[in-house]
Amino acid sequence: MTSHLDYEINKELGECYLFMGELEKAEQYYEKAANSNGTHPDPYLGLATVAVQRGDLRTALELYRKASSIEATDKSLTGMGLVEMEIGAPEDAFDHFLQALQKNPENLVALFGLVQAGHSLERLQEILAPLRDFLELNPDKSEIRFTLAGCLVKLSEVGKAQEELNKLLENDPGYEPAKELMLQLTQ
Repeated sequence: MTSHLDYEINKELGECYLFMGELEKAEQYYEKAANSNGTHPDPYLGLATVAVQRGDLRTALELYRKASSIEATDKSLTGMGLVEMEIGAPEDAFDHFLQALQKNPENLVALFGLVQAGHSLERLQEILAPLRDFLELNPDKSEIRFTLAGCLVKLSEVGKAQEELNKLLENDPGYEPAKELMLQLTQ
């Protein structure tokens, strides 16, 4: 019981120091948490965040992988994807963002990462389903519906894009980007 309590205290202290921007202290407590209980991914996610803050992307990627080997969560997979985008590995990033969204379809960071990677790889068709999955759970999220409409336009599915824009404008009539895109599509 003591080692679990030590783990929880050290993990919480790591999170607090990270939030305060004290990277050395955060790293120290995350390492203590990882050493007291190697069965949870959270300390490795914290250490990866510290590495990202320091600009050490290779170490961050290793730590996200370590966290994912303990338990592949949407957070560890998203972290891997973000780092992979930064180091120029968009194919790997795309796959990790997709895996993250299979675990949590409401992970906005993974969703926007997938859109970015999909656009750069010209894999827009593959991002339609995750966008739609998100909208099934959050139908009023204007930014996501607008992103879906934009992808449909790029795929030459103008009619479907207009349907999405109409849904968006019914719910959010003041959303200017949707009005502008609708105007462009009708000219």
